[in-house]
Amino acid sequence: MGKIAFIFPGQGSQKVGMGREIASVHPNAEQVFAEADKVLGFSLSKLCFEGPEEDLRLTANTQPAILTTSIALFRVFQEAGIEPAYVAGHSLGEYSALVAAGSLSFREAVSTVHKRGTYMEEAVPAGLGAMAAVMNLDRGELDEICKSVTRENHVVEPANYNSPGQIVISGHRDAVKEAGEKAAEAGARRVIPLSVSGPFHSSLMKPAAERLAQTLNEVDIKDAAVPVVANVSAAPVIRSDEIRRSLIEQVASPVLWEDSVRWMLAQGVDTFVEIGEGTVLSGLVKKVDRKVKTLSVQDSETLKQAVEQLT
Repeated sequence: MGKIAFIFPGQGSQKVGMGREIASVHPNAEQVFAEADKVLGFSLSKLCFEGPEEDLRLTANTQPAILTTSIALFRVFQEAGIEPAYVAGHSLGEYSALVAAGSLSFREAVSTVHKRGTYMEEAVPAGLGAMAAVMNLDRGELDEICKSVTRENHVVEPANYNSPGQIVISGHRDAVKEAGEKAAEAGARRVIPLSVSGPFHSSLMKPAAERLAQTLNEVDIKDAAVPVVANVSAAPVIRSDEIRRSLIEQVASPVLWEDSVRWMLAQGVDTFVEIGEGTVLSGLVKKVDRKVKTLSVQDSETLKQAVEQLT
C-alpha cells in the first residue's frame, strides 16, 4: 500500500453554499462553523451557506471561509481514523494543513487568515496589481520573460507553479499584461487574466508579509505531528520555527505546488485526498501524474465514498 497525503484548497475554490450540507448533518462540522463565527465576531457560516457571493469573494472573507469549510470536513473525515503520511495546502490551504497536522489551533488559524486576507488586500492599492494564468509554456522560458519585462514600478513574477501546463504570474497590472503578450508570442496556448483583488505571491506583497510576521509572532505554533510540505520550499517542515518562517515568506513568494506534488510522489504517495470545496487541486495533481489516485471530500456523500475506498 502506498502512502496517503491530505491536501487542502486555497483561494478560488469558494462558492456560496459550501459547508452547509456537512454542517447540517454532522455536529462536529457545525461546531467548527460556530467557533469561526465566535472568533471572528460575525456570521461567517451565513456567508458560506447563503452568500452574497460578492461578500464571499472579498479576500478577508474568502480566506477564513475556505479554511473553515476545509476543517469542518476534516473533523468529520478524521473520525474514520485514516492517517496521512504528509499534508499540504495551496497558499491559504497551508493553514488548513497545519490545523490538520496539529501545529495550529483552529481558533488561531481562522483569526490569522482573516487578518492575512486583510493585509493582502491592503498591501497594494486596488487596480494597481493583477494576476494571469499562462497555459502550456515552458517554466524556464516564462521565468526569463518575467525577468525581461520587470523594471522599477513595473514588476511581474511567477506566483504559482501549479502544474506542468499552468503557471500563474503576478505583479503590476501593465507588467503582467506585457509579460502575458510576450508569453503568447513565445507559444503559450492561452493567457487568462484572473479576477483577484491583488498581485498575490509577488514581491509587491512584502508589506503584507511584514504585517503577518507581527501577527504570527503572537500565535502559538507547535511542532507538526505530520510533515507539512511547505509552499515556499516544496519540502517538509515540522519544527514550529520553520513553519512560522515559511508562512511569513509564503505571502510574497511563489507557491511551488507542482514541485510539492512531485516531492510527495517521490516519497511514495499514491493517493491524494483533497479536503475542502471543489476539485481544483485534484485536477492539478492529475496533470503532474495521471496514474495517481485522487479523492475529494466536499460533503457527506463524497466523504463516505473516500472513507470506503481508503478502509
